[in-house]
Amino acid sequence: MTKKNVKIWDGNVRDAALTILLAVDKQQAYSNLLLHQTIEKYNIKPKDRALLTEITYGTLQYKMTLDYYLEPFVRGKLDGWVRWLLRLSLYQIAYLSKIPDHAAVNEAVEIAKHRARHEGVSKTVNGILRSVLRDGIRDTTDIKDPIERLSIETSHPNWLVRRYVEAYGVEKTSDMLLENNLPPQQTIRVNTAKVTTDQALESLWGEKFEVVRSKVLPECLHLLTGQAARTESYKNGLITIQDESSMIPAYALQVEPGMRVLDMCAAPGGKTTHIAEKMKNEGELIATDLHAHKLKLIKNNAERLGLSVIDAQVLDGRKATEQFDKQSFDRILVDAPCSGLGVIRRKPDIKYTKKEEDFASLQPIQLQLLDSAYELLKNEGKMVYSTCTIDKIENDGTVAAFLAKHPDMELEPVPNVPDVFNGLQTNGMMQIFPQDFSSDGFFVAAFRKKGEYTN
Repeated sequence: MTKKNVKIWDGNVRDAALTILLAVDKQQAYSNLLLHQTIEKYNIKPKDRALLTEITYGTLQYKMTLDYYLEPFVRGKLDGWVRWLLRLSLYQIAYLSKIPDHAAVNEAVEIAKHRARHEGVSKTVNGILRSVLRDGIRDTTDIKDPIERLSIETSHPNWLVRRYVEAYGVEKTSDMLLENNLPPQQTIRVNTAKVTTDQALESLWGEKFEVVRSKVLPECLHLLTGQAARTESYKNGLITIQDESSMIPAYALQVEPGMRVLDMCAAPGGKTTHIAEKMKNEGELIATDLHAHKLKLIKNNAERLGLSVIDAQVLDGRKATEQFDKQSFDRILVDAPCSGLGVIRRKPDIKYTKKEEDFASLQPIQLQLLDSAYELLKNEGKMVYSTCTIDKIENDGTVAAFLAKHPDMELEPVPNVPDVFNGLQTNGMMQIFPQDFSSDGFFVAAFRKKGEYTN
């Protein structure tokens, strides 16, 4: 969605949130992008920015739960925008203790008056919300089926909850779904090609930002207040924004200065630049992506961070053998397109737009990318396959199918990672769940090409 679709900022945070929610619903736009566009375009003040983020994400995260709460009070059909306004208002009533109930109701009525063509709509909104306040929110314990109850309580589709429970059990699934509804942490990666972690900390502290070290990765910092992209440290290339889990592939790849490395599906370049830093900006790192407009993101990131080793090229990774010689790379990262179920906390709309039948189209693409990477990898070279999903069939199933086709590829325990990650490995594959480190859900598998087999 482009900026022109976002309603002009008029100081009403709730109306702005409603505009974003309607765009997400009608145009399948990503909530995180719309939120960022709205905040940047209208230079929203920090106090309003926090509320806008909270009520937009919160309403999306708990959409199914809010509908369950509203159901007894709604009679007849409502326009889509009216239902979203009710969800937005009820979220504030049910989940935000600092906002008085009457304030949430009054704001909803005023928005309805502003948007509706007749006053009947505002009366309906007022009546429904005041009925909720009078009668109270219904109890989810009335739902007898445990899967359905967990689905409603955490606002995840029933099919997705069942799929998770079958793969991981009720307890782990419940922990994951609850974590998905918590605000995401803002994590920063220190550009170790320029500064040490201590120096980056000192720079951010000097700018009066509240920031702490990660307990997991040495070059990762957690920014507790403010926006990383607004800091001088960011502008000067000392840091970049990246989730902690997604830093693992660069570790697992075990690159060294002077190597020839390929990063498939590289945009926007977070992992690419991390690999370049691990290479000490020495050697050759080719970053490819199918979409030409996304290459600019990689180039901009590389330039800001001062990383000259990166060569960004437009290329469909499935056709990489047409561009590069076989067995010509020491290391290859295949960060494959996936369902994205590990980043629901950052993109809550994903859980409502994904369908179970979507998974069938993903694995063929993932396997084609891996097959292409296999051809380009040198004997004794190493390849890392990663996704930002927690789906067992999608991850483990793809690895199993790839190994069955290529007997000379050996799955190794994910190497070179801090000890805390070792307990997350099973049969040489690492699955990070959102609740493990309050980070994105992420999957990593590391392969070595043994070289003694030819097919």
